[in-house]
Amino acid sequence: MTKFRPCIDLHQGVVKQIVGGTLRDEGEGPKENFISDRPAGWFAERFRDDSLTGGHVIQLGPGNTAAAREALATWPGGLQIGGGINPSNAAEWIDAGASHIIVTSTLFDPTGRFLPEILDALVAAVGRQRIVIDLSCRRTSTGWTVAMNRWQTLTEIEVTHATLDRLAPHCDEFLIHAADVEGLCRGIDADLVAHLGSWGKSPITYAGGAATMEDVLLVESASNGRVDVTVGSALDLFGGTGVCYDELVAWNHRTP
Repeated sequence: MTKFRPCIDLHQGVVKQIVGGTLRDEGEGPKENFISDRPAGWFAERFRDDSLTGGHVIQLGPGNTAAAREALATWPGGLQIGGGINPSNAAEWIDAGASHIIVTSTLFDPTGRFLPEILDALVAAVGRQRIVIDLSCRRTSTGWTVAMNRWQTLTEIEVTHATLDRLAPHCDEFLIHAADVEGLCRGIDADLVAHLGSWGKSPITYAGGAATMEDVLLVESASNGRVDVTVGSALDLFGGTGVCYDELVAWNHRTP
C-alpha cells in the first residue's frame, strides 16, 4: 500500500521548494517555489506529531548542517538524511538521529563512473539497513539515467531492474526523484513509477511532479501500491494549493 513520505528540502540553511532542474554550481540561483519563514525543526515536529515516518531531509548544497541537525534532533529515528554524505561522516549522521543516510553523488567519480568500493565502505560504516540509495534520474533516449551533483551530471547507471537487483543487497531502500519534473507541479512521471512498481523487491519512494491528490493516487495505481510518494511544491504546508497536508496524513492512516 502506497504511503506519503514527507520531505524537508534545505537550501542555504532554509526550508525551500525549488525546481530541481534549475540547481547549478555556478550562475543564477535555482528557481524557488517556496521559501519558509519557519525552521526545519518546525516541519520535523509536525511530521513527528502526525506519526509520519520514513521522510527525508535533503541538503541541497553547503550551509545546511545546522538546520539538518535540528530536524533530526526533533524527530530522531523518523527522518532520513541526504546531501554530502560519505563513508567518513555517515555514522555521525546516524548518531545525530537519522534513521538512514541517503547517498548518490558519493557513489560516483567526477565523470559519473560508479564506485562500488564506496558503497562497500558505507555498508561497513553504518550497515546496509541504514542506507538509502538515491537513484534520482533524468529521462534519456535509453530510459532513465541516474544524475548526480544536484542532478546536473548524468552517470553511467541506468534505472533498470538489473540495476535495482545489483544494488538492493547493499541498501535498505531506494529514493528516486524524477529530476525532469521535480518542482514543476505538472504531474508525475507515471511511466517511471510503473517501471519501479513492476520491480517491487525493496521499498522505493518516488518524488517529482505531484500536483494533486489524483497524482498521489496515480502513484499507488501505477505501482500497484509498491512505491511510496513524496509531495513537495504542491503541498499546502509548503505554500502550494494542489494537495492538502491533512488529507495526506489521513490517507496514510487509512485502514488497508
